[in-house]
Amino acid sequence: MTAGSAPAATRIGHVHLKVSDLERSVAFYTDLVGLTVMQRYGDQAAFLSAGGYHHHIGLNTWESKGGKAPPPGTTGLYHTAILYPDRKSLAQALKRLMEANWPLEGASDHGVSEALYLSDPDGNGVELYRDRDEAEWPRNPDGSLNMGLERLDLRKLLAEA
Repeated sequence: MTAGSAPAATRIGHVHLKVSDLERSVAFYTDLVGLTVMQRYGDQAAFLSAGGYHHHIGLNTWESKGGKAPPPGTTGLYHTAILYPDRKSLAQALKRLMEANWPLEGASDHGVSEALYLSDPDGNGVELYRDRDEAEWPRNPDGSLNMGLERLDLRKLLAEA
């Protein structure tokens, strides 16, 4: 580790999102993304997770109840990335989205991962993805990563649901 760099074991924790309608957002993140509500603070906040962790996503209306999404061209969060443990889990998420007619904004094969891109009800970007095993990552002759931006075959992914 060099001065000013974070240790390799450092992980990004949770994300806390301002939303305009708590119930609508809870329904999106539970019904479509597959998270579980761990705790609620009345009608103002909810904390959701996968696998029983205290929370991966916090949702609140403390400063945003009834608010509007920021207009294009403004700064803010590009997307929250949610890592699924395997391809089948990502396929099941895709199936839930399709059954709910939730629009996808993109679907990419990056070589190191496969990803679905969409927005939540408040316009917050969401990436649902799975990583390939590191042994499968595409590499350049010098050993550096050769990440790509290929179209993800949704039919093949959905067949694994």
